[in-house]
Amino acid sequence: MTSLPVVNQPVHRSGALLDQLARRVRLRGESVLAPLGLRPRHLIALTVLRDRSGCTQQALAATLEMDGTNIVGLLNDLEAESLIARRRSPEDRRRHVVELTDAGVKRLAKAEFALAAVEDEVFAALNEAQRETLYSLLQQALGGGEDIACVAAINE
Repeated sequence: MTSLPVVNQPVHRSGALLDQLARRVRLRGESVLAPLGLRPRHLIALTVLRDRSGCTQQALAATLEMDGTNIVGLLNDLEAESLIARRRSPEDRRRHVVELTDAGVKRLAKAEFALAAVEDEVFAALNEAQRETLYSLLQQALGGGEDIACVAAINE
């Protein structure tokens, strides 16, 4: 009987644990967003708009890696709730600039507060320093912390 060659492998694999944590955060997150009338993709769009102080509809679609039809549907949802406003770009009348409204800023703040409570629950076994280390390691694993976290969550 021949034995298989020994391959240097880490003793622990993280994929399954990350998947389990992601599911837990996603399910609990969706449950706290629903009463606010938001889905994860709404939250991400609002966050990008806040962090960039608004942007063109095309730039938002590119950031979120969404096609034109889907971004219009997403923005229609947010506009129906008066969370965003679209206006023609003064530089190029063919483009729309998208910005958060005051109602959007307030709803986003409520959502972030609710999601912070979710993270506190899910990561209760970790102290503050461990949470910061986890965050840094996840950013590093994703390649430097671009808008990757936002893009991943939008593809639901």
